[in-house]
Amino acid sequence: PRIETIKINPEKIGALIGPGGKTIKGIVAETGAEINIEDDGSVHIYANNPESMARAKQIIGGMSKEIEVGETYHGKVVSIKEFGAFVEVFPGKDGLVHISELADFRVKRTEDVAKVGEMIWVKCIGIDDKGRVKLSRKAALKEQAEGGSIGGDGAPQQQNDRTEQQPVH
Repeated sequence: PRIETIKINPEKIGALIGPGGKTIKGIVAETGAEINIEDDGSVHIYANNPESMARAKQIIGGMSKEIEVGETYHGKVVSIKEFGAFVEVFPGKDGLVHISELADFRVKRTEDVAKVGEMIWVKCIGIDDKGRVKLSRKAALKEQAEGGSIGGDGAPQQQNDRTEQQPVH
């Protein structure tokens, strides 16, 4: 087995463990790696293959990242509400795309534009005083149309507004 240690901010330990250990158990179940966390923020990852080691490091590394205002991310829609969609940008880090920020036209119902499990581009347009992340799909699409670079993974997105609504043949 391989053993690697990565350091995270000790303040992030609670988020990594999650309520009742839910988050850490999910990472273990998904990756097959064993994970031990020290009080100083050292995270020891034990894995039998390089793939599970890499995936565990990616998830844990993503959890210690912060969402930054002005950056664009490729996130997963995790829930749909009347007022908008919650999009997970990094594991355990999500924000709200208000219904008015989903598209550059009037959206009647959130599910007309976004579906749970779908990957969409969003731009962080603010973080309120309670630490809640405000995201905009409209701003991310506008940035792409202008040929702006996409943050997150650094790859430009090659998709226009229509591709999401058209069936794939």
